[in-house]
Formats: sequence, structure tokens, C-alpha cells
Amino acid sequence: MPPFKHKYLAVALAGVMLAGAAPTFAADLSQAELMKELRRLSERMEKLEARNIELERKAQTPPAKSEAELAQRIKALEENNAKMEAALDSDRLSEKDPEVVTRLKDIEIRTLSMQKQARAIESLEGITAGASLTMVAQSANKSAVAAGNASSALNYRGDVSVTLPGGSIGNAEGKIFTQFRLGQGSGLALNNTLSSTPNTTAFQLTNPNDSTAMLAQAWYQMDIPLPLGGHKPNSREHMEVNVGKIDPFVFFDQNSAADDESSKFLNNAFVHNPLLDSGGGAGVDAYGFTPGVRLAYHNETGKPEWWRASLGVFGAGSGAGYNRTFSSPFVIGQLEFGRKSFGGLDGTYRLYAWRNGQSKAYQNESDTAVELHAGWGASIDQRVGDATTVFGRYGKSLNGNVRFDQALTLGAEFGGNYWSRGADGVGVALGWLRTSKDFRDNSSALDVNADGTADFGYAASGAEQLAEIYYRMRLNKNLELTPDFQLVRQPGGDNTASTAKVIGLRAKASF
Repeated sequence: MPPFKHKYLAVALAGVMLAGAAPTFAADLSQAELMKELRRLSERMEKLEARNIELERKAQTPPAKSEAELAQRIKALEENNAKMEAALDSDRLSEKDPEVVTRLKDIEIRTLSMQKQARAIESLEGITAGASLTMVAQSANKSAVAAGNASSALNYRGDVSVTLPGGSIGNAEGKIFTQFRLGQGSGLALNNTLSSTPNTTAFQLTNPNDSTAMLAQAWYQMDIPLPLGGHKPNSREHMEVNVGKIDPFVFFDQNSAADDESSKFLNNAFVHNPLLDSGGGAGVDAYGFTPGVRLAYHNETGKPEWWRASLGVFGAGSGAGYNRTFSSPFVIGQLEFGRKSFGGLDGTYRLYAWRNGQSKAYQNESDTAVELHAGWGASIDQRVGDATTVFGRYGKSLNGNVRFDQALTLGAEFGGNYWSRGADGVGVALGWLRTSKDFRDNSSALDVNADGTADFGYAASGAEQLAEIYYRMRLNKNLELTPDFQLVRQPGGDNTASTAKVIGLRAKASF
């Protein structure tokens, strides 16, 4: 419909409406006002018609951009996508890659690196390793040194240990422990001091020029939570089973203040019970190791107090060298109690007994006959201050021909907290080794070895008396330096022998 027709139609409609309403508004509106309202209404209708025409024209107008331009943009987008796909197909970073691809590759590389590290850490989980190198220099007065031996000695010993996960059976967890040892230097040889070797770190194979490493220990341990089938995190009891080549002193006759010759006391009488170790009661091989089995029950239901019962069966004599089975083995049983005393300070008390069916009389290497040796002992360590630990060991022989039938060692270690050197320590120890009656009666006659050299050849009496003091100085977290001084009076029970005075210096690097 043409615009003018709309206009007149609107006016006509308005007129009709006003005519119909005339009776009502006649009194209120004049003719002039009515015409004014009609004009206003007509103007609005014209504006609406004009707007309607404009909208219809815009709807029929083609877009401002041409189809060619739109096609060009689509082509550019497709080319850009193709470049991104090509860049993503390559693992290499390139300066020609789009920026978004470069960032995406960088994130991917970092993510893969983190995953690789996580897998490496996961594969190493449960694996622990340690290594140490200990060197000792010692010098003694010449009158105390055995004939034909030097009055000074230097030796080193290296140890490497690795612990690996050993799998699981139900709630039971296993682990594998291995230790390799090498060294050179046999240490000082003092007169008659079989029971108090002044340098326990001395280690070398048969050939003095050979520093080849040997497999010292290799054993498997299974930890079994009790009760069987119970909830492992809540378990306060467990069994321990060890099988393999073992150092028995890892599990028996332990002592927190005196059982590590690489950092504490050097004299063997203070490292282990002299009747068991130097006296030959343990029956281990020449290097201190033997095949064996250990079974232990550990109870922590009364935490912080605890107790443990252990039984070990080990090869002795020729069995320690794998030359025969476990006939007449070295058997040892131990009870341990851990408790807090002196205001909550830790202490451990151990009582043990042993039996060895392949010992030698007086530990005399020229005697090939074996006999039964048996005895009992105790080992105690107790903290009595923030940085003070006292210790004591006692051993008594019950059967067999032994050089010493009783041994008592006492001592203490004082931590460097008292002089603002927390990692340092001072150790002091005294020892008393009583000669047995049989040895006193027979020592003067036991003077010939198979090669014609003398073993004893003196009238033993009384007791061998020992003293040792050291200062362990921590230079850094990996290096310690320890001056050491020892006295050995009446060595081997020989009251005619000179008192041995041994001064030494130990250096230990550990990792």
C-alpha cells in the first residue's frame, strides 16, 4: 500500500474515532485542538512509514564484504591450520613453528620430563645405599710390639652397602642387604693381645698387595606383621627372619655407644664382647662373617617400651667358610628390652647366651682339635643426659679351654653439645679381661706352633687391663677425624710384658 494511502487512512480512522467519541469529549476539546492532535498523529505515522521503508531496503542490501574477501579469509585460516598440524607432527622445536605450537611443545616436553623423573623415583623407591672409607694410622712403643713386627702401621678399609626391596607375601615385606668390603693393612701386632686387638678396622685379604673387594654380607630379611592377616598399620608385633651370609654382631651383642669401630672405639674389646669375637666364641671366618639363619620376635604393645627375643644359628669353624654344613654350629639366643629412664631417655638392655661346637682350645691356631665352648653375656647402653650415653658389657665362659673366662668393659660417650660442637664426641672406656685357671696352669707350655713359632710361652696371671679415649671431630657432614689413645696393661695376662701405649689417628669419609 502506498505511503499516502496509509496517511489518509489513519486520518480517516482518527476522524471516525473522534466522531464516535464526540458526544463524550465535545465538552472538553475544541475544533483547533482536535486538528492539532490529528496532525501530530499523522506525523508519527509518516515517521513510522519512513523507518519501515529503510528497514526493508537494508534487508535487501547485500553484505558489505564481497564473497572474494570472505573466501580469502577462509583460505588463510585453512593454511594456518595446515601449518599447525605439520608443526605438531614433528617432536622438534623450530623457530618457524607458530607460537601456540611452540608453547604447546614446551609444555609437553616439561610434562614428559616430570613423568620420566617420577618413573625413575618410583623405580628407586625402597633402595638405599651407603659407602664409607676409613683410614687409621697407629704407633706403639717398641717394647709392646710382637717380635718381628713394626711399631707403626697404616691401613684403610672401604665398605659399600646396598639395601633392595625384596618383595612381599601378603602383609609381609622383604628386603635384600648386601655389603662389599675391601682394604689393606693388618694393623699393629702387640704382644699377647689376642683378646684386645688395638685396631678393629684392619682388614686385608691373604695377599697384602691385594685390595680386591669381597662380598662380606648378603642376606634376605622378611618382616612379618602379627597377628597374621591383621591390619598392618596397627600392628605392634612382628617377626623377623634373616637368611644368608651374615655378621652375627649386626643382630647380637649390639650397643649404641660401642659397636662401630669406624666412628667410636677402635679396640676390639670395646667393639664386641671379647669372649665372643677376639676370643673365638662366635666361630666366624677370618673376616668376621658366616652363613646363618636368624629368627626374632619383636613386641611393641607397651610402647614406648619394647622387647625382642632372637635366636641365631650360624656356621662355625670350617662351616663358616662354606666347607661343610651346619654341623656343631654357633648358636646364640638373646633377649632385649628397651625402656625410657632418667626422665624419658632411651636405654637398651640385652642378655644373651651362646654355644659353639667347633671352637679351639685357647684359640690356638696350631691346635686342629675342636671342642665345645659356651657362655653368656650382657650388653647395656643407657642415655643419662641429653648428650651422654653410658655402656657396659660382661661376658662369662661356662665351658671350654679359653684364655679369658670373664670380661668386663665399661665406658661412656659425651656429645659435643656441651661445648657447642653437636656433631663431635668424646669416648672413654675401661676393660678388664681375667685369665682362666686352665690357661694360667698351661700357658707356659703352650709355646710351639706347627711352624715352630711361639704362641704363648709365659706364665699367665691376673687380668689384662685396657683403657681407650678418643675425640671424634666432625669436619663436615661427610668427613670425621678422630685422634685416639689406648693403654694395654699386662697383655694376655703376662705380667712381665711392657704396657702398650698406642696413639692413633682415624679419618672416615662416608656417603
